[in-house]
Amino acid sequence: MASRASGAYLRTSVSPDLPPPARVGGPVAWVRENLFGGVLSSVLTVLSALFLVWVTPDLIRWLFIDAVWSAPDGEACRAPGAGACWAYVRAKISFFAYGSYPRDLLWRVDLTLLLGALLAAWLLWPGARRKGLGLLLFLVAYPILAYNLLHGMADSLRAVLRGLADVSGSAALADVAQNALPVVGTNLWGGIFVSLLVATVGIVVSLPLGVLLALGRQSSAPVLRMVCVVLIEVVRGVPLITVLFMANTMLPLFVPEQWSPDRLMRPLIGVAIFASVYMAEVVRGGLQAVPKGQFEGAMALGLTWRHRMALIVMPQALTTVIPGIVNSFIALFKDTTLVAIVGIFDFLRAVDTQRLDPEWAGPSISATGYVFAAAFYFVFCFAMSRYSLMMERRLARGHAK
Repeated sequence: MASRASGAYLRTSVSPDLPPPARVGGPVAWVRENLFGGVLSSVLTVLSALFLVWVTPDLIRWLFIDAVWSAPDGEACRAPGAGACWAYVRAKISFFAYGSYPRDLLWRVDLTLLLGALLAAWLLWPGARRKGLGLLLFLVAYPILAYNLLHGMADSLRAVLRGLADVSGSAALADVAQNALPVVGTNLWGGIFVSLLVATVGIVVSLPLGVLLALGRQSSAPVLRMVCVVLIEVVRGVPLITVLFMANTMLPLFVPEQWSPDRLMRPLIGVAIFASVYMAEVVRGGLQAVPKGQFEGAMALGLTWRHRMALIVMPQALTTVIPGIVNSFIALFKDTTLVAIVGIFDFLRAVDTQRLDPEWAGPSISATGYVFAAAFYFVFCFAMSRYSLMMERRLARGHAK
């Protein structure tokens, strides 16, 4: 509403907010800015669209329309015009997931993975409470429980249970000590759960160890600094496959034979060390990005070195290099496929082995297995990438406040 007063219009109500012009905001502006922002951008957009139009119909037809979803063997998948053989994935999914782990004991693997997923969700959920307790359970209690579930009850635990059974005279407790959780050798482990195990150990160990190596490299103690520099430069200067071979063949030579690490423990140590030195360089970059005034301000407050690092410097450094940290985690997750070189039966090795089954031999069958493996790695890597972006935005809002 408006009224005339002294020859002028005077508004008596609040004017509603109008949307920005299409050329300034909204989907039209986004398309203009990101897809047609210039001549080169427009040409690339058109070529990409033509490529998708050319490839997508045939890809959808092969993956879904002409795919074989159910079959007792690979005969239907070898027929002319057959698409992806998802029946092969359904028939082999147990081996892809667990390797040769005894089928009557798969509940132990499922329980281990479920507990690990719950603890990881607890720690990664931004609004979760009592994360200190969750971290303690994840780093201390969970590895012990996972080892006893996956490998079998440790001899020390069996001895404790036998002792308790002797003291209490409980036949049930003696039976548990004798027969519960039989040992399953790591030579039977394989598939998806081994890939997740290697990646989880590498990720969990690499971040704290990388932080310690980065701090040691910047230490004022010459001996400590030299040790960290040599370790970082030597390990970072060789391929991961070399580290795995050294861990697999050389590590047992440095300990007595009865203390020789398990065949799976050796590549776990190699992967953890390799990931840690790369993480150390990422963290060192974050430490150098922290303004010098932050150090000086913390010193002016009278904080000790440990408190300066824990409360002021390290949180800023790690926040700055979140993309680099997640990028290292993603690279590590994909590099777990290299453990197959030293005889570990990971997920990709399981897929590669099963394609030799004569009942399921065929070009489209093998391709389907590799497509399934690619989808598995993509889902996990994409999820890590999205989570890092979410945390970056969340931390950015926190700093803005």
